[in-house]
Amino acid sequence: MATTFARRSYRNRVLASLPADLIEQLAPHLTPVDLPVNRALNDAGGRVDTVYFLEDGICSMVVTMASGATVEAGRIGRDGFVGIAALLGATHTPNRCFMTIGGHGYRIKAKILQEHFESSSQLRLCLLRSVHSLLVQTAQTAACNRVHELPERLARWILMCDDRLGAGHAPVTQDMLAMMLGTRRSSISVAAGVLKKAGYIEYKRGRVTIQDHAGLVKAACECYRVVKDEYLRLGLL
Repeated sequence: MATTFARRSYRNRVLASLPADLIEQLAPHLTPVDLPVNRALNDAGGRVDTVYFLEDGICSMVVTMASGATVEAGRIGRDGFVGIAALLGATHTPNRCFMTIGGHGYRIKAKILQEHFESSSQLRLCLLRSVHSLLVQTAQTAACNRVHELPERLARWILMCDDRLGAGHAPVTQDMLAMMLGTRRSSISVAAGVLKKAGYIEYKRGRVTIQDHAGLVKAACECYRVVKDEYLRLGLL
């Protein structure tokens, strides 16, 4: 009974997918942690000593240029884990990962997870599926940022958050959205206005609420569906 409870207690899709024996081995090393908004999980150029499995909230992987301009390259929620570099033989990462939307989860020392990763083919498969899904997401995001208009990209961003939070709303400011989408705050205001006028979202006081999910999906670019279909195929959403 204890094993069954331990498996069902995890909302993180990677942890929840692990066989009972693997959860029993990892559980003593998984420490609950609060993850407030803006908390950095990995600093740009910093050493990756800890891996995080989010149960709630969104962590964004952000690229910062020499000019100071930023853009989100990928996001991780309960669908994956933060600290991939540690499992792929890279001790440092050039990108900053921080909590765009606060939540909570579990942390584990990268060294311990890597030991289990190397000794267990089942764990390795589960973790590499998550790595693959993030690579698909980052590749599609790169293409999206180049060829799609801002209202489409904003619709995609909102929907991807909702897939990972499941709340129908998200606390996020225009400044944060501008940082994530690599544009100006004024441009976000215009794009949000387009979606709001169409009746797809409500946006006020730093909170985006989805009013018409089906309409918002139609307003989003193809990239949303491509990424979501892959995550669903892998059982991560």
